[in-house]
Amino acid sequence: MKGGKIILKIEINRIFGLALAISVLPVLSARADDITGQASVIDGDTIEIHGKRIRLWGIDAPESDQLCRNDDSKLYQCGRAAATALAGLLWAIKRPVTCSAADRDRYGRTVATCSLGTPGPDIGHWLVANGHALNWPKYSKGKYEDAQSEAEKANRGIWAGSFAEPWQYRACLKDGGRPAACSDEANDRR
Repeated sequence: MKGGKIILKIEINRIFGLALAISVLPVLSARADDITGQASVIDGDTIEIHGKRIRLWGIDAPESDQLCRNDDSKLYQCGRAAATALAGLLWAIKRPVTCSAADRDRYGRTVATCSLGTPGPDIGHWLVANGHALNWPKYSKGKYEDAQSEAEKANRGIWAGSFAEPWQYRACLKDGGRPAACSDEANDRR
């Protein structure tokens, strides 16, 4: 009789294990949709993996032609600096980038949260924490607020001087403004 109870327990454990494995399948299939591979930098908040453009979710980096002012009030190419910082991160930490899609933008790009490796640091968080991008409250729901506050307090990246928020810069350009005028202190957040 004792042997029968052991076999019954083994069968129950096997059934429980199978049920647990089946319940995990949807999670595994969601991960199968992740985009993983070597990333190249398009700009401060857009990468490309396997020919697919991916916009980093919840953040906004200065545009490629956008100018900011440093702590001496001199203009510099902050959009290019953001892209260079992102490229440096991807070069320094040689791991595949894994992106979990959240949406598509109006340009057809995948919008995703991306990390260096699985699991690995959130690239968007790193960019915001180092002052190369901003928390974009319209989309982030505040996910990167703390990282941005720390970057601002420490005067990291664009926080060392003055800048126009990237979304304000784009709106200025759309209204017919010139890049230099749209980048300047007149649209400054500080």
